[in-house]
Amino acid sequence: MRRPGVRVKPIGSLSLNRMIPNILTLLALCAGMTAMRFALSNKYESATVAIMLAAVLDGVDGRIARLLKGTSPFGAQLDSLSDFVSFGAAPAVMLYLWTMQDLKSFGWPVVLLFAVCSAMRLARFNAQIGAELPPYAYNFFTGVPAPAAAMLVMIPMFLTFEFGDGLFRSPYLSGIVVAGVAALMVSRVPTFSFKRVHLPIEWWPPVLLLTVGLVAFMTTEPWATLLAVEALYIASIPLSIRSYRRLRRAAEALRAGVPHEEIEAADHPGL
Repeated sequence: MRRPGVRVKPIGSLSLNRMIPNILTLLALCAGMTAMRFALSNKYESATVAIMLAAVLDGVDGRIARLLKGTSPFGAQLDSLSDFVSFGAAPAVMLYLWTMQDLKSFGWPVVLLFAVCSAMRLARFNAQIGAELPPYAYNFFTGVPAPAAAMLVMIPMFLTFEFGDGLFRSPYLSGIVVAGVAALMVSRVPTFSFKRVHLPIEWWPPVLLLTVGLVAFMTTEPWATLLAVEALYIASIPLSIRSYRRLRRAAEALRAGVPHEEIEAADHPGL
């Protein structure tokens, strides 16, 4: 006999908390597939919006899973498959249909390179799940993550939407961007993991105001705003490399017993 007030979980049931993050992941996957449909209909602006929607959903599903304690190995694998479709396959198809097909036999191998590098990037990320990393490494990705790569590779499209067809709708320019971003995805370059950034409480009001301003500009000047955000992200890569190396040197020096003053002097030789 069941005790009054005691809730018994039915056998074979699944908590709603575990379903919500997976639903968001599937919505991101649907957004990526819809982007390819828009590209096939020559609706490239709508296709880029669908990719951005997938990026937003990808950014919140993991946080919601941790908040609701709904993380699972199934969800992690589903997230990677969704990322490959939305940020690997979809941008490759979009760029090929948009301009890369003008390169004839060379255009398809270039976009294939991007998709393959995206798959390799995600496979490497999955292989590192659960691996022991140095404390300083948890704030960095290895290489450019797939959502950021999808945004970077569409820079020629953003330039064309903002300034019109002409110079920026060049298959050669797109080919260079695609190859460069593909190389960054599979590189060992450390990039900031903004998902793990912890801000002091006093920084929250200006950050919230900046976010509201960014959303406002996205509604009035979406392509110029996206170009500015992409420029800031590219500028952050050298800073992330410098920060990673500084933290690694500090950790190695501490293990070797080097005094903190000597570490600071090595990082700031001009002081």
